[in-house]
Amino acid sequence: MHALSDEALEQVAAYFQLLSEPTRLKILNLLRDDERNVGEIAKLCGFTMANVSRHLAMLTQHGLLARESRGNSVYYRIADPSIYELCDLVCGNIARRLGHSVAQRAAFENAAGGATTGNTR
Repeated sequence: MHALSDEALEQVAAYFQLLSEPTRLKILNLLRDDERNVGEIAKLCGFTMANVSRHLAMLTQHGLLARESRGNSVYYRIADPSIYELCDLVCGNIARRLGHSVAQRAAFENAAGGATTGNTR
């Protein structure tokens, strides 16, 4: 990152800001294995369709999701699967930091696919 311009750093910050909302992370997690429409996502998340639609629009606008209209429904899918590598990296880092709490650590290890096993401090 040391060679990035101020404008590029602002774009990186905006990307991380997009991921700073737990609702959007939950949506990304729901779309990990299958595409879904707004109604399905709202039901699984426990949020209103309007709230989910707003988050889906942001994720789509920034290129993380792709959308496809089918009849009266719009289906969303992951457009950039590398997002999960980033999330797994962050989960692994948090799991290592939470080494003192076994239950919290296990939750993050599961989210990171067990990538932190054997890497405790």
